[in-house]
Amino acid sequence: MNRRNWIVLTLMLLIGVGILGYSLRDSNFHLLVQDFSAINWWWMLVALLCICLYLGLEAVVVKVFMNDRHVGFTWKDALRLPLIEQLFNGITPFSTGGQPAQLVAMIQSGVDGGLASSVLLMKFVVFQAMIVVNFLISLLIGFHFIAEKLHALSLLVIFGFLIHLAVIVGLLMVMYWYRFTKKIMNLVIKPAAIFMKAARYERMKVMLNEKLDTFYQESLRMKKDYGKLARVCIVTIFQLFFYYAIPFFIMLALGVEQINFVMVLSLHVLIFMIISLFPIPGGAGGAEYSFSVLFSSFIHSNTKLVLAMILWRLLTYYFGMLAGIVAVFVKPDRVKSKS
Repeated sequence: MNRRNWIVLTLMLLIGVGILGYSLRDSNFHLLVQDFSAINWWWMLVALLCICLYLGLEAVVVKVFMNDRHVGFTWKDALRLPLIEQLFNGITPFSTGGQPAQLVAMIQSGVDGGLASSVLLMKFVVFQAMIVVNFLISLLIGFHFIAEKLHALSLLVIFGFLIHLAVIVGLLMVMYWYRFTKKIMNLVIKPAAIFMKAARYERMKVMLNEKLDTFYQESLRMKKDYGKLARVCIVTIFQLFFYYAIPFFIMLALGVEQINFVMVLSLHVLIFMIISLFPIPGGAGGAEYSFSVLFSSFIHSNTKLVLAMILWRLLTYYFGMLAGIVAVFVKPDRVKSKS
């Protein structure tokens, strides 16, 4: 991590503290302490296990992709990737820093840059596809709920879904209409030449075309191995399931009763879509607001709602970032290519 990363990380922690203070402004401190002391830590342990499984299953996805590519690509190397991804997603707008950081981590492990890019692209494609699938299911179950609660949030959810869908459609076009998509991409980026220096524009054009070529070559390989792709999809579905289940177990830990498991999962899927639209790293502010609004119907005590939101953010955002800091300083193993 460079100096700028540390500054952003510190800033995000300070913003988190500020949001926490603002959320607690109307809370009764005595009731808050009382609710905290009454937490069922066994259920919190289950919630912690869920986020650990979420991160661990992403490592499984990496291993599935890498097993037939390199000798000695270890579980330690595989587990470093999702942790580093969490850290750099958490300190960059729109979570854009995770992919480059993972690429650097794989190169540190001795993986060829082109192969590392291919694996990360395919992992990204599967993850985005499963997000879209989960969203479509959740839309049928929970969208009417979010529309009744707050119309503005429902518009954000739809907009977030359209962005994720556009990404998937674009990637599928590369896989099945490669030459046509490449021509379209080069046509779309042409106006950028007006606002950029010629040398910089050419570098960007070459980089995008190389990424497109790399992804297309990897997609040809994957289309020949549907078994591996199916395994990765199944693992990713379980990965997302454990992530989406976290608020349910937090509410159980706080003694909230009569909660619908499927509805909680569906609402968390929708919150995930909303967070992805906020340009502030980690969706700070938007994430806390969305959680408070949507889950206020399940948690009627204001202090319990604030406490649930804090615990949720600690597990789904800050836990991953802190684990990522540790992963950055863990020395990777070096692998040997089969070729």
